Amino acid sequence: MRPGQAVRWAQGRLAELGSPSPAAEARILVAHCVGREPRELPMADDLTSKQVAELELLVGRRGEGIPVQHLTGEAFFRTVRLAVGPGVFIPRPETEVMVGWALEQLRCVPEPVVVELCAGSGAISKAIAAELPSAKQHAVELDERAHDWCARNLAGTDVTLVHADMADALHHLDGHVDLVIANPPYIPLEAWESVAADVRDHDPALALWSGDDGLDATRVVADVAARLLQPGGWVCSEHAEVQAESAPQVFVEQGSFGQVRDERDLASRPRFVTARRR
Repeated sequence: MRPGQAVRWAQGRLAELGSPSPAAEARILVAHCVGREPRELPMADDLTSKQVAELELLVGRRGEGIPVQHLTGEAFFRTVRLAVGPGVFIPRPETEVMVGWALEQLRCVPEPVVVELCAGSGAISKAIAAELPSAKQHAVELDERAHDWCARNLAGTDVTLVHADMADALHHLDGHVDLVIANPPYIPLEAWESVAADVRDHDPALALWSGDDGLDATRVVADVAARLLQPGGWVCSEHAEVQAESAPQVFVEQGSFGQVRDERDLASRPRFVTARRR
């Protein structure tokens, strides 16, 4: 079977099984089966009978609700590849836009000091390390299983990873950080029913839920950023689309920030708040 035929078959089957992104998921699964990256599929050889059987198995498991990234054991984020699996939040493309914004703020800063809070898989820190090697980076993750995945992904980088509660972490950097970046949990507890089953069943709860309004962790991010940042330093923090007003208000009410704005993702949806330390 040619790779293109395999993708078309997988896409049709995934659509029947209710996949939210059958085209993209089909390309990922076929690429995994042939040992290529999705962009390399046009150069791939025909699938062997063994590879076709593996593809059929993976498509079936996806139909059972297993995330594609758990099936392949990896996720792609900007320019980097990450190991992922049970116990760690799967990085989303929407977060890539926030990282791009952060990199733009850091381009003119020599050897910037960067802190990632709620690091999860380490996707943000690894991407920044790959695209801005001059940055001196620190990442904080509380959950033990996620920390293990993060350590695996950040191995070979110069990022200093800390296993700790962000509220009490990195006091030795207080007032010396140029940028704090976070993708904290932000789903309200009452929104459980509206969250896709493959998300709530497979992403760790600590990375999803955050109090009645979804902003408990964001308030901690604001407080920690106020402590860590030097005057003029930036913070950016992801949020849900419905928090376009409430998330920025957290940073306004914290009292240490100016230039509080909300930014949009590639689909023009409100996605992350930015603010500058006074």
